[in-house]
Amino acid sequence: MKEKFYKYLKEFCEYLLDLKNYSQLTVKTYNTPIAEAIKISEIYEENGKIIFDITKFRIQIASLNPKTINKKISSINSFIKYLESKNIAIKLVGNNTIKSPQTLPKPIQTKNIFESLEEATIQEKLIIVFIYSFGLRISELASLKLEDIKTTSIQVTGKGNKQREIPATDIIQVLLQEYLEVYTPKKYLFEEDEKALTTRQLQYRLEKAFKRIGIKASPHQLRHSFATDLLNDGARINDISELLGHSSLKATGIYTKLTTNTKLKQYNNAHPLNK
Repeated sequence: MKEKFYKYLKEFCEYLLDLKNYSQLTVKTYNTPIAEAIKISEIYEENGKIIFDITKFRIQIASLNPKTINKKISSINSFIKYLESKNIAIKLVGNNTIKSPQTLPKPIQTKNIFESLEEATIQEKLIIVFIYSFGLRISELASLKLEDIKTTSIQVTGKGNKQREIPATDIIQVLLQEYLEVYTPKKYLFEEDEKALTTRQLQYRLEKAFKRIGIKASPHQLRHSFATDLLNDGARINDISELLGHSSLKATGIYTKLTTNTKLKQYNNAHPLNK
């Protein structure tokens, strides 16, 4: 698909030169941002239409001067209009403003996460894996009930009582089986004296697990690690946004940090725990 888009871009530049009589320098100002967007954006077919999702490109350029951003997006819009004029069914996605925050929570290094898992108790291990594998909020983990856990999926209740399903991966199934045999909870996944553990109690257990290897960590940092590791390894931002329970891609853009050499892979191939 991307090879086809580079071909379209070449045709577009020839159109600007031959029919619009633009100079070589002007054509270059169009070609450069479009080529950059094609390189790191997600391009796929859906319902008979080509989807050109430039969300990752928008996040990458978010720190640039607003005038520069507008020029780049304007070039892409002109390219899309050209394709539409050629009767190519295409939809531009991610063309909304995404600002990079001044500070981001520092993610926990993957090697440290694995080190903590080696030293953690089965309960601590399950807490870490649930947050790192699926980006759950600590409040969502605290409210998770046994009835929410199915064979292939887990029902999570997030902010505003919005529900979403996350995949019940093999590693979760194995850990769950071991955990349930040891703790035998009645209603909530994490409970004590038949009462759900509070968010603070769960956070204390997570912090304790990382402190054991000399690392200061929080659930928020681990959730950030989930998003950044997947994005840096090529998972689609739309899928990550859904797993995080975000109401918009803008929220995901604020929550994550991208590298410039992102490669497209599916979620199961992108996450370190699934390799």
